[in-house]
Amino acid sequence: MGLKSFISLPFSKWVAKATDKWSSKPFITQQNVFDDLIENGRNTVFGKKHSFSSIKNYDDFKRAVPIVTYEDIKPYIERIKNGEKDILWKGKPIYLSKTSGTTSGVKYIPITKESIPNHINSARNALLLYIAETRRSNFVDGKLIFLSGSPELDMLGGIPTGRLSGIVNHHVPGYLRKNQMPSYTTNCIEDWEHKVDAIVEETFDKNMTLISGIPPWVQMYFDKIIKKTGKQVGDAFPDFSLFVYGGVNYEPYRNKLESSIGRKVDSIELYPASEGFIAYQNRQHEEGLLLILNSGIYYEFIPADEYFNEHPTRINLEDVQVGVNYALIMNTNAGLWGYSIGDTVKFVSTNPYKIVVTGRISHFISAFGEHVIAEEVEKALQFACSKQMAEIIEFTVAPEVSPAEGLPYHEWFIEFGREPNDMEYFRNCIDESLQKQNIYYQDLIAGKILQPLKIRAVKPNAFINYMKAKGKLGGQNKLPRLSNDRKIANDLMAFDASSE
Repeated sequence: MGLKSFISLPFSKWVAKATDKWSSKPFITQQNVFDDLIENGRNTVFGKKHSFSSIKNYDDFKRAVPIVTYEDIKPYIERIKNGEKDILWKGKPIYLSKTSGTTSGVKYIPITKESIPNHINSARNALLLYIAETRRSNFVDGKLIFLSGSPELDMLGGIPTGRLSGIVNHHVPGYLRKNQMPSYTTNCIEDWEHKVDAIVEETFDKNMTLISGIPPWVQMYFDKIIKKTGKQVGDAFPDFSLFVYGGVNYEPYRNKLESSIGRKVDSIELYPASEGFIAYQNRQHEEGLLLILNSGIYYEFIPADEYFNEHPTRINLEDVQVGVNYALIMNTNAGLWGYSIGDTVKFVSTNPYKIVVTGRISHFISAFGEHVIAEEVEKALQFACSKQMAEIIEFTVAPEVSPAEGLPYHEWFIEFGREPNDMEYFRNCIDESLQKQNIYYQDLIAGKILQPLKIRAVKPNAFINYMKAKGKLGGQNKLPRLSNDRKIANDLMAFDASSE
């Protein structure tokens, strides 16, 4: 055991004890955050406009502050970009996190000196809670890699601006700098394929113990490591013991990633966003991610099926229920107020409060009123893969509303790492699982409005080439799982494996 791993053990116990303390008093913890946010936002432009000085409780807040999206706060962001202060939060942000929006183009999310610890400490605490639970700390003595965006920052209105992962890179603790890979120079490479090639060259002969990133991009790295070394990843890196991921559900990728590694390794799921670090996995054998309640974010929730209503139900943590799909609303010490992040979550526990991410408000298929969500398609695909030992590299689903013949249907574009032995049985497994999960979809099939789904297997690297063509290869970019149109589907038709 090295010095770092030895020291991490008592530190992990301290973090675990502190976590148990705030998570066991969720309402008090959130009330303290609420009071602090209102006090600090009172003298901002936003706070004055929305009468923060008159807000005494959550009901007052709901009456004063509307639910907003990025488009709603964009005028405030423009003033921040122009160098003004005290707009959404006191003073000026220390960073602007640049992120791609689905409808707003490029978004600039403020990060303040008060909010930066949320982004830094949450990831650290997730690792320390893992150590506290498992007593496995040797990974901190080896090389650690995070497949992320460039740490190079631009200046906008006098504020350093860049991708969240690049910003966070500047705050890696000094004691981990020597362990961190890739090098700063390699991390600054913008072209993702060239960057991954350079990372492989830097890491293939190193003692990699922790690897982290979004699963499809980690798979790309694994494929190149296997090609470079002629070994499975677990043999190329004998001490590799921990995989840290976020951004997408791991389950559709699990079989392929574990096959590439050649053995099972522990994993930790994170739920970070430019708007704030929301949750992390705190137990290896429990479902769900622990909602971070003490780190400058006050949460609200709207039942997902009411989200587009004129007056949807709006609740705080005290009124949530297990098993209900909610749109997540955030109020933060970076100056986001009543902010709809666009994600949907479901509580799996209220003691402590733990969630699973179920999808995006804007990402569902409801071309015929079925409202199929990401959680349902991912569970269906996972079920089918378990029946056929299939491996998935990537997938997306779109409706075919006007087929050349027959009834409309859902079309699944799948890149297989290992194809199922019986594609028809595989297809039936997915369709039957979807029908069991979604009564509206079932009714449409039974009523002969839709025919059962169809699968279109695509060529190797189809999704990589698609994302590359769109300028969204690598980093934190994610492919939408579900669409209500054929834009992605039509582009993927060029990669149909049956055309070979």
